[in-house]
Amino acid sequence: MATYRRDLTEGGTYFFTLALQDRSKDWLTRYINELRAAFIETQQRYPFKTIAICILPDHLHWLMELPENDHHYATRIRLLKTLFSQKIPAHCRMPNQSQRRRGDLGIWQRRFWEHLIRNEQDLSNHWDYIYYNPVKHGYVTAVKDWPYSSFHRDVTDQIYPLDWGGDISVKIQNLYQE
Repeated sequence: MATYRRDLTEGGTYFFTLALQDRSKDWLTRYINELRAAFIETQQRYPFKTIAICILPDHLHWLMELPENDHHYATRIRLLKTLFSQKIPAHCRMPNQSQRRRGDLGIWQRRFWEHLIRNEQDLSNHWDYIYYNPVKHGYVTAVKDWPYSSFHRDVTDQIYPLDWGGDISVKIQNLYQE
């Protein structure tokens, strides 16, 4: 069995990717209100700061800053996954026998990917990656058009310009005109 070593930097800023077990499902956007409620409840029980987040139908990317003297991001992620799994309709929960033995509801991939942000450039790169992800996956042609992202908050806060990332449809049109 593989041994996973996690970084446990107190007060760290981390980039996470969490994915549904069945990547063909759209539950994260279909049940966005349940996901938001799970985030709020998790944050109330175990405070954290969301620097950036983007929720796609089958996975999410998240930049989280932990409180000083706290390294328990796994607790937050476990609670978030559990709360969301409990809030969505029961027909979505179809754990196999192995998952049932572990108390897993069969919604999320068991593991998640985490990366400790090491410096400002690393933070900037991950922040950009998060916001451009819906364009990369073909859900929209412009970052501003994806509704399930903190990008809009960051435009209001003047961290990003509204036209950041451009518009792929315009770029493609320009290629055909050349």
